[in-house]
Amino acid sequence: MTELLSKNTFLEKVFNYEENKEWNYSGKLPAIIDFYADWCGPCKMLAPILEQLSEEYKDKVIIYKVDTEAEQELSAMFGIRSIPSMLFCPVEEAPQMAHGALPKQQIEKIIEDVLKVSK
Repeated sequence: MTELLSKNTFLEKVFNYEENKEWNYSGKLPAIIDFYADWCGPCKMLAPILEQLSEEYKDKVIIYKVDTEAEQELSAMFGIRSIPSMLFCPVEEAPQMAHGALPKQQIEKIIEDVLKVSK
């Protein structure tokens, strides 16, 4: 199941950008962070795919969601200009951003290539 993040839970579970200049992912498992808005059509198409992936990669990848309307500071922090945007966060490497409602196979490929996780 995907988890909705506020600024406070983001600082705690993903990255405390108020204390660290350099990216330092706080999580134990790789993560995907979906930046979305309720009014966004492509975001609504992506949501069930991410729910499926959260089940298929259970205990291997965490999927978070950030409501760009409610969390404008987080959106600005990551330069989100178009939604949906997904931030792929490997445990030990720099994160990578992907934009648009990507098909499931493409997200799975990114999970394998960037997050280094296979099913």
